[in-house]
Amino acid sequence: MAAETARALQGDGGADGKPRHVAIIMDGNGRWAMNRGWPRLVGHRRGAERVKQLVRACPDMGVNWLTVYAFSTENWKRSTEEVLGLMKIFRRYIEREADGLAAEGVRLRFIGGRERLDRKLQDLMTGIEARTAGNTRLNLTVAINYGGRDELLRASRRLADRIAAGHVVEPTEADLSACLDTAGQPDPDLVIRTSGETRTSNFLPWQAAYAEYEFSQVLWPDFTPEHLASILDRFGLRERRFGGA
Repeated sequence: MAAETARALQGDGGADGKPRHVAIIMDGNGRWAMNRGWPRLVGHRRGAERVKQLVRACPDMGVNWLTVYAFSTENWKRSTEEVLGLMKIFRRYIEREADGLAAEGVRLRFIGGRERLDRKLQDLMTGIEARTAGNTRLNLTVAINYGGRDELLRASRRLADRIAAGHVVEPTEADLSACLDTAGQPDPDLVIRTSGETRTSNFLPWQAAYAEYEFSQVLWPDFTPEHLASILDRFGLRERRFGGA
């Protein structure tokens, strides 16, 4: 792909050299709690509070899109207690933050397969998506029961249906992108993973093809707006060539 075409599809951050779309793998909640002798769910609750803080800070940093990895398709392998606790945290977050998000101009969307989630959570997700659909100050996307390979498989099936129906003749990258959970959203400029791990963990493999990556040693509950600001400053020093010389 030519560099110019890649830039048109992927974006090149904001005019000030800062990323307009940041995606975060929020890792380290369980370890943060266990390091203190607390149950893992305490770390997840503290991590949810950190999300609230970052959501409020992002617009002032020039970040218009924030995507966070909350629960992967692989996380179902965790203990029943932890999974049920996480689902309860998700429900409470939506219920308690709905008014605040709407008032602060945040548009909330979810990506990932919803069929495995309980009906109450699905209804809450649908409701807050509709309620905040007109907001533009910050676009917040939460990945729940999300896996990049699963998303690509589901997108491929949707594209195959469109081809069979005659809506698509010779599929392009844009056609597949339109079938993804993130259809209509810009690709991330920057992907951050906290806790010192250096895996991408099946997070946005298609969308992050041209993203810059930053791996932070900080556990997610300790990750502050100041940590994010430092990473954004470093991003501005990178030269993004998108395959060009």
